[in-house]
Amino acid sequence: MNARPQQVRGAALISAMITVTLVATLASAALWQQWRHVEVESAERSRAQTAWLLTGALDFSRLVLREDKGPADHLAEPWALGLQESKLSAFLSQDKQAREGDPEVFLSGAITDAQSRLNVRNLIDNGQASVAGLASFAKLFTLLGLPLNELNTLQQQLLRAQQAASPATNNASASTGTGNAPLMPQHTSQLVWLGLSPRTTALLAPYVSVLPEATALNLNTAGPEVIYASLLGLDMAAAQQFVRQRANRAPLETLEAASKAMGSLVDPKLHDLKSKYFFIRGRIRLEDTVQEDELLVERNGPKITILWRYRAVSHQPITVTNTPQSARLLQSAQP
Repeated sequence: MNARPQQVRGAALISAMITVTLVATLASAALWQQWRHVEVESAERSRAQTAWLLTGALDFSRLVLREDKGPADHLAEPWALGLQESKLSAFLSQDKQAREGDPEVFLSGAITDAQSRLNVRNLIDNGQASVAGLASFAKLFTLLGLPLNELNTLQQQLLRAQQAASPATNNASASTGTGNAPLMPQHTSQLVWLGLSPRTTALLAPYVSVLPEATALNLNTAGPEVIYASLLGLDMAAAQQFVRQRANRAPLETLEAASKAMGSLVDPKLHDLKSKYFFIRGRIRLEDTVQEDELLVERNGPKITILWRYRAVSHQPITVTNTPQSARLLQSAQP
């Protein structure tokens, strides 16, 4: 039975419409795939560019530290001057003139004296719990309104972590129970490994550091809260007055001068005027791509060694006292 001409024309029209729909769908999918590949390649190129630019900026910061050869480290030196977000697009073009279509590049950074904070490693002294270190941290915990029971847990867990990391120096009694010891932290965000709550860790971050060894506090760069905590006979008002006066006079060059300025006896084992550990923080923004890294470096004369490098998670503008909420390890000198 032959179909009617109208039915034949209707079937042909439907077939044509189905064919056009399939072609349009396939073309759209191919176009989307092409757009996706272009975006991924552009993002990867921007990421690689920001990584190289930031590495160069961080290397320049290490050069600034190497050129500092003064007898004391203080906040009036070039390394202590933070770099606010600055536009670098003009420097990236060949003739140093920004052209239409050139990427917008912004760089900011800061160098911070790592010994301007209380060192968590000072809670341990020769493989034993340090009474002086515990007293300093107790003053800081009380000032910040943090629970002291977490401080006791921090010291005990830190002692276990150190004993587990150096089994050759442990005696039989000290090595007991180190099988479940926590890892030794490198970054302040990792203090949660030692029993601190996330809230306590965040509040402590601007005032403490985790360095490879016990260190003295630099009285030329420390803030009033840290100076107050480090000297048992000093009150907060005297610490704040010392910091205000320090900004308007020549840097301290001897611990005797520091004792006279604060009216409190300074311990040469716990205090110093020169530092060897520094934090370098850099942030680069290339259009929509932002990369922010933090380094801990050790200065031994002209040699500047990178101990670790972390990728910061938060993308807040760089300030001298700004610290990352959390970080991801990129490079470490430790095995």
